Amino acid sequence: MRKLFRIVEDKAKELGIDPLAHQALLQVYGSAGQALRVSQLGERLDITTAFTSNLVKGLVRRGFLVRESLASDARVTILRITDAGRDLCNRVDADVRPHVDYFASQLSPNERRIALSTVMFYIGTDTTIE
Repeated sequence: MRKLFRIVEDKAKELGIDPLAHQALLQVYGSAGQALRVSQLGERLDITTAFTSNLVKGLVRRGFLVRESLASDARVTILRITDAGRDLCNRVDADVRPHVDYFASQLSPNERRIALSTVMFYIGTDTTIE
């Protein structure tokens, strides 16, 4: 599993983005409505509020995220991924996919079962998608 994560991290670096910043983009991209509050992003990444704020500032400055006020409560700021942020995530995914496919093809059926079992242990077996 670590080898796969390292492949993704290396590709993010190659494309000029810190792996944690890439993870932040993925969290916003994969969230309901592709929007999160800053505090939600920090919780998902398990990082401090100050670190989250600095990370977000950099992503906004680079045009990968935008800050917006919530329509129902202007005091609440949400983050939305931009087209540039989506494009970057999609590019990392496209560039990594052949490597992941190759790595997966090298696994024996038993190693595949173990890998799937490990992921299921950590994320659960509920397969419903909202």
